[in-house]
Amino acid sequence: MTSARPGPVSRPGRNLRARDRFLPSLIGLLMVLGTFFLIRAVVIRAEQWPRIKAQFFNGQAIIDVFPQVLKGFGLNMSVWAVSLVVIALWALVLAVFRSLHGPWFAPLRVFSIVYIDLLRGLPSLLLVLLFGFGVPALRIPGLPQKSLFWGAMAMISSYSAYAAEVYRSGMEAVHDGQRAAAKALGLSQGQTLRFAILPQAVRNVVPSLLNLAVALQKDVALLSVLGVRDAVREAQIYTARTFNYSSLVAAALLFLAATIPLARFTDYLSRKDRERRLQFTV
Repeated sequence: MTSARPGPVSRPGRNLRARDRFLPSLIGLLMVLGTFFLIRAVVIRAEQWPRIKAQFFNGQAIIDVFPQVLKGFGLNMSVWAVSLVVIALWALVLAVFRSLHGPWFAPLRVFSIVYIDLLRGLPSLLLVLLFGFGVPALRIPGLPQKSLFWGAMAMISSYSAYAAEVYRSGMEAVHDGQRAAAKALGLSQGQTLRFAILPQAVRNVVPSLLNLAVALQKDVALLSVLGVRDAVREAQIYTARTFNYSSLVAAALLFLAATIPLARFTDYLSRKDRERRLQFTV
């Protein structure tokens, strides 16, 4: 007995499906464009628009300050890239410490819990001020004296606490059967974490970690309060000299150019992760 195969979809059927997908997208695009042009028309016709344009969107001011702001933005991205690597590793260590069982590992568990609770409870700006101004003021021999270094350490300390909790949630999401199977095979606690738990946990939390990366990409601008010549500081210097805020808009555009693509990539990975999970649940 032969199984029945579905026949090929007719051309009118294919055209109907294509139209059903195309029309909503076209209508949505037209609505967005219409709303944009309506807002633009209202703003441009406003009585105060010429003053706003001259103060915040002065094209010549943006061109003049852009090289300095771009150079400072390169410093922001360098700190972000280095901090991202250190945070990913240190947060994983903290999460592992907190997941260890047994009386011998109690000091590591307590250290991890206290670290995470303290650093998550303090504002990032406060940590940047404490580390960036407080530690260099101690003049301890052998320690770096640059505010940039300690400002970066403050960001790493703060975001490591959040990332450690993300890792821990991924580790707890791994089914208990995985641990039981590893124990049945004779694996130690460390081997179970290394070969069974961590690979699955890290894969599950990548989208969440990327969301933290987007937030860190913006918060590196806090280093400007230490006097570091980053993008925001360069823009502030120009504003103090000219009393024009277009330089800050130039810095904002650079941060948007970096964060928006990463945010869209995070959304893409999240969607793929949901599709992957649905395949296993169906």
